[in-house]
Amino acid sequence: MMSDPRALLQSIFGFPGFRPGQEEIVDAVMAGRNTLAIMPTGGGKSLCFQMPALCRDGVTVVISPLIALMRDQVRSLRAAGVEAGALTSGNTDEETEAVFEALDQGRLKLLYMAPERLGAAATTAMLRRINCTMIAVDEAHCVSQWGHDFRPDYLRIGELRRALNVPLAAFTATADEETRAEIVTRLFDGKPPETFLRGFDRPNIHLAFAVKDSPRDQILRFAAARRGQSGIVYCATRAKTETLAQALRAEAHSACFYHGGMEAEERRRVEIRFQQEDGLIVVATIAFGMGIDKPDIRWVAHADLPKSIEGYYQEIGRAGRDGAAAETMTLYGPDDIRLRRSQIDEGAAPADRKAADHGRLNALLGLAEATACRRQVLLGYFGEAAEPCGNCDLCDRPALLFDATDAVRKALSAMLRTGEWFGAGHLIDILTGNSTAKVREKGHDQLPTFAVGRDLSKPAWGAVFRQMMGRDLVRPDPDRYGALRMTEAARPILRGEAQITLRKDTIEKAVPRVAVKTFVAEEDASLLSALKAKRRGLAEAAGVPAYVIFADRTLIEMAEKRPASLDQMMGITGVGAKKLESFGRAFLEVITGADAGGMHPARRKLAGRDSGQIYDRLAETQVQLQRGPDGTGKPLSLSSGALRKIAEARPATLDDLDRVGDLGPQKIERFGPAFLEVLRDS
Repeated sequence: MMSDPRALLQSIFGFPGFRPGQEEIVDAVMAGRNTLAIMPTGGGKSLCFQMPALCRDGVTVVISPLIALMRDQVRSLRAAGVEAGALTSGNTDEETEAVFEALDQGRLKLLYMAPERLGAAATTAMLRRINCTMIAVDEAHCVSQWGHDFRPDYLRIGELRRALNVPLAAFTATADEETRAEIVTRLFDGKPPETFLRGFDRPNIHLAFAVKDSPRDQILRFAAARRGQSGIVYCATRAKTETLAQALRAEAHSACFYHGGMEAEERRRVEIRFQQEDGLIVVATIAFGMGIDKPDIRWVAHADLPKSIEGYYQEIGRAGRDGAAAETMTLYGPDDIRLRRSQIDEGAAPADRKAADHGRLNALLGLAEATACRRQVLLGYFGEAAEPCGNCDLCDRPALLFDATDAVRKALSAMLRTGEWFGAGHLIDILTGNSTAKVREKGHDQLPTFAVGRDLSKPAWGAVFRQMMGRDLVRPDPDRYGALRMTEAARPILRGEAQITLRKDTIEKAVPRVAVKTFVAEEDASLLSALKAKRRGLAEAAGVPAYVIFADRTLIEMAEKRPASLDQMMGITGVGAKKLESFGRAFLEVITGADAGGMHPARRKLAGRDSGQIYDRLAETQVQLQRGPDGTGKPLSLSSGALRKIAEARPATLDDLDRVGDLGPQKIERFGPAFLEVLRDS
């Protein structure tokens, strides 16, 4: 029998209502319809399969790609009072045994499982035996063989769905049209599921790009303006993660590095530190990140250009999962463009796939070299129209543009007259009339294009060539040692059939952005610090990340609203019944400065509900009538459990009251009429 998800939302998770777009997805999954939901990172995907799992009969198996992600979600669910477990290669024998025991006893509602386990012959039989009634697939884009996170074992999921003959709900944040089609083919046998495209916008994230100019110093300045905030810096190489982490530590930041060349135990230590420490910076390759459930990452920086717009979107999406303001900065330069082009050209993929990968890189470069609102460009790639966002660097400070048609034609002419055998540096020497030994040796000082570009400086020409590479007008040729060659897209400009506008301001040094303040008002700051200290102590004692106790936004709301009782505490976002019981008194004591004890456990279970107020009035009435109306009768009383049952059931007659509370004739006579009056008034 199904439960009401709206009632469980408040009582278990402490949320007053669904986020936009969640409720329709929850309804579809609960109804047993095959579902595909594309939702932005931080948009509440996990709740869309966790909630139906709690409401439906049987066990929901969740296929998830990373052990760290599964452990985080299981920990958070258990902290909220939900029975969940995971079967992964990282389990101890005792943990695995406990999971199977819970399954055998019918206690477990959510079973997390790594895709690799689907290769075991006994898995399907085990899932049948435990009454698996639904499959949920997290990070469903991993099924795409040409995607940036392909996991071969994801290809077994469709076979599992057919074998169990149960509905499947697939979730992802990064899926363009091509990837969505592949998900439908591989998970749903090509039969379109009910699809929800909930938008890709993360309006709380500030978008910014900057041309490299002493990139190490640019990263250090960015981090210094956000000192004490949790952040991630992504780098293209393992070596750079180590040197940049050292540079951050030298500037008194708490920082460490992470890459695929580290031992598994070293990587695990970094993951645990990042989950549990406030203000830690991790400098990492893209090996770090998928499955991070830390809600209060305040910024993400890229020290090098990402591989694709999907990779960029997923990586910045790790910031601001709590909905509070977060910031990004992506550095890029001509060397990044050459590197990414050569990686595609030198790869083993077939020609059509290389062409598609170049197209994806073009989309990212178009975002980097955008001339107006970046969010419009980003969302446009995913098929969404948007107004200027007001929360990106180009909305903050509009780009300075110039008609670059003449400059681009001069550059293309210099390339063609030198046989497309040279890179930007040599071509700039020709255009600016710099008669180097190489220019003279090749006879290029005799070309018609020699010195025709003296109206622009060398840095300005560098920006022109970089933007030409970014617009895919020219590409480095791996067969000619990286020399630039013209693409078909440039021919209309060369022939005078098209014009082009480029950015002038990227030649200059970028104006640093002031860090966003995401904390509370000054008068609430000291209380927030005390609440965080209490959370840190409880988390360390339990050996869990701090956000498993309460998220930052919950503590901020406590500091601002200052609840004075457990009833009021239950009204704080993120405080469910289990967490109120586990941690409510401890945090209330921090807020009020007084011992918050004295509330009976039966009453505490009703905190924040109308039933709690009814319980209080029934208890008060009982005290008044304990020795009868005249105060001389034999003492009579009800247990707190009986009062709780009456408050919840709200009987309307003496017979119902007797049945619910098991009062008996004497107590019915003494308390019955007065209790019914309280219940009627409520």
